[in-house]
Amino acid sequence: MACLGVLKSSVFLRRQAPVAIRHYSSTAQSVQALVYSQHGSPSKVLKWHTYPLAPLTKSTVHVQFLASPINPADVNQIQGVYPVQPPFLPLHGLEAAVGGNEGVAKVVAVGESVRDVCVGDHVLVAKPGYGTWRTYAAGPPEDFQVIPKSHALSLVQQATLSVNPCTAYCMLKDFVTLQPGDFILQNGSNSAVGQAVIQIAKAWGLNTINVVRDRPDLESLRKRLTAMGATYVITNEQLTLQETRAKVKQWVGDKKLLLALNCVGGKSATEMARYLSDNGQYVTYGAMARAPLSLPASMLIFKDIAFRGFWMTKWAETHTKEEKERMLWDLVSLMETKQLAEPHWTPVAWHPDITLHAVDQGIQAFGKGKQVILFEE
Repeated sequence: MACLGVLKSSVFLRRQAPVAIRHYSSTAQSVQALVYSQHGSPSKVLKWHTYPLAPLTKSTVHVQFLASPINPADVNQIQGVYPVQPPFLPLHGLEAAVGGNEGVAKVVAVGESVRDVCVGDHVLVAKPGYGTWRTYAAGPPEDFQVIPKSHALSLVQQATLSVNPCTAYCMLKDFVTLQPGDFILQNGSNSAVGQAVIQIAKAWGLNTINVVRDRPDLESLRKRLTAMGATYVITNEQLTLQETRAKVKQWVGDKKLLLALNCVGGKSATEMARYLSDNGQYVTYGAMARAPLSLPASMLIFKDIAFRGFWMTKWAETHTKEEKERMLWDLVSLMETKQLAEPHWTPVAWHPDITLHAVDQGIQAFGKGKQVILFEE
């Protein structure tokens, strides 16, 4: 069996020696997982479940999960209110779905017919709703995306790579052809995606005008975002002021403000749209305020602003493996050069009571930093 590896040129080259199949010891033949058999509150429907790992075949791989974040979408999926719902499948006497959508795993065994995935590779899951809150998984290599090899990436950077940094990357590339010196306007700027936008934009020579909620520690937050690379930081309340309009006009100068990124919704999000130049692109990827986005007809008629939506899951469904590889290499390169840092995070031990409690905290705990489950190797 020959094993192929991903290189930065995005081509596959043969490794010098074949990699033998690794067989599990008896301690690795079962899977511990957080599963649910019906939708509802995590505290009521999540269960700690143990089931046998599917045997290795010539065309499958075995992976061991190392770390997995707890994201808002994970909680929404368990509640049954997320657009993508994994099916309930037989898991040793129980029809259930495994929780979690994002995480990093290590390949620990490969079948003799498998190419492009090798023992020791670190991988992301390639399908939405795959289920990452478990110790092991078995499946075809198409279920996984190999992370470009790098000793500079932390485990948390790998585990949180496929959602927030990728969302920021795609929104900065896909809607407007931006040039160094151009400006971007965004709200929710202290969110994980917002921080990724700031850092990637800085690396690409772009300026960001960042909107955040007013708060007692505003100056501390402003300093933290500025240290990341934010050009300007303003509050939702300041958006409504004529003084702020004059400042933004001065900041942008002769350039046009053509891209705004919205993850909040509500009145402040509508106010943010007023700052866009003619033919601007207003991209919504979240609705944290749980309030509708109202659009004055004048923005459509007289300014021809395009209001778009973005969902990373849909992007992944409509783009090729090579495009995904190119994106991952770009992001890994930024991480290697310290231009894209890991998010603020809180460790969660893989333990029935501790992990269940962390998931049950759900969205209420996200303000303390991203919760990341750390599995024992």
